[in-house]
Amino acid sequence: MIYLDNAATTRPSESALKKANIYLTEKYFNPSAKYRHGIGLTGELQQSREALLRAVGLKTGTVIFTSCGSEADNTAVFCHSGKGKCVTTEGEHSAVIASFKELSSRGVETALCPIDKCGKVNVEKFLSMIDERTAFVSVMHVNNETGAVNDINAIAKRVKEIAPRCIFHSDGVQALGKIPVRLSPFVDLYSVSAHKVGGLKGVGALISQKATAVHPFIFGGGQEGGLRSGTENVFGIKNFEYALTEKLQNLQGEYNRISGINKQMRARLSESGFTVISGEDASPYVLSVSAGAVRGEVLLHMLEEQGVLLGTGSACSSKDRFSRVLRACGYGEDVLDGVLRISFSQETTAEEVERATELLIIAADKLRKVMKVNVCKK
Repeated sequence: MIYLDNAATTRPSESALKKANIYLTEKYFNPSAKYRHGIGLTGELQQSREALLRAVGLKTGTVIFTSCGSEADNTAVFCHSGKGKCVTTEGEHSAVIASFKELSSRGVETALCPIDKCGKVNVEKFLSMIDERTAFVSVMHVNNETGAVNDINAIAKRVKEIAPRCIFHSDGVQALGKIPVRLSPFVDLYSVSAHKVGGLKGVGALISQKATAVHPFIFGGGQEGGLRSGTENVFGIKNFEYALTEKLQNLQGEYNRISGINKQMRARLSESGFTVISGEDASPYVLSVSAGAVRGEVLLHMLEEQGVLLGTGSACSSKDRFSRVLRACGYGEDVLDGVLRISFSQETTAEEVERATELLIIAADKLRKVMKVNVCKK
């Protein structure tokens, strides 16, 4: 099997699982227990927090472990949205967009900024929406459908110049462990997820700069320093730490290797009648293309029969025929119907991508002949 849907989820790291297994078999205690076994786990969880802070370039800060990236996004939005205007972009993950819709239904003033054809935020337009009343903004670091990279440090700095007390949040789920991440002091909150970097589903985190107040979103036993109640998933959290550490060991080398694979695939698909949606400066781990009149979902299943798995967009929006994000990019149904999202991981090989590209081109050509669709190859 050739797996090319890594933006949806990655295969768990076997070595990280093996290393973390001790937290299932021996160190299975509740971290809140008062005996030394539980107290010891509290210290080990602190090690995981420190590892996450280092991964985003911070020496100090707060790490709140959650059940997923969506919970981290929701926590950020609803903890800081009650004191003024809230602004985000049309390219955000559904966890942010749906949260903003809920805010609007509660009477909070919200605004969504347009994105360009590659999925990047229109920075000047975004800044024009910010004023002194703005309490919270959210700008995704790497777009999960196109790979577009927003310069969140630069945007956050300019936002704070207009609204110094505004809280700046970024969804970093598709950035962590794939591109270099060094948060500036202007980025207050950053959401991450374990299963995008070889960890397990069911673990995420909201990283907060030291001076940023986070109010509880889930109440109960007062875990996570009183900021997120619920017994910590020690096994999942330690597995997250170990898997992420592996990814960071050769981050730049893998980035360069995946960039080469991405470049070759986009060139071949472009020559074969596909529209390449992802920009040249996008994260190399995500490549969004369109086969035009040839339905993307049909191609997906044809490739599946050949042992190749890829996506048609965000897995969190798979029930929708057309991508909300790509529609916001300005594409019409002639492009949206044929969208495929190909996403790589550090386990992806050049040979796998070459084979998948060949099978995809053959499948598209076969369908075009059946549909009698003419393609002008470049």
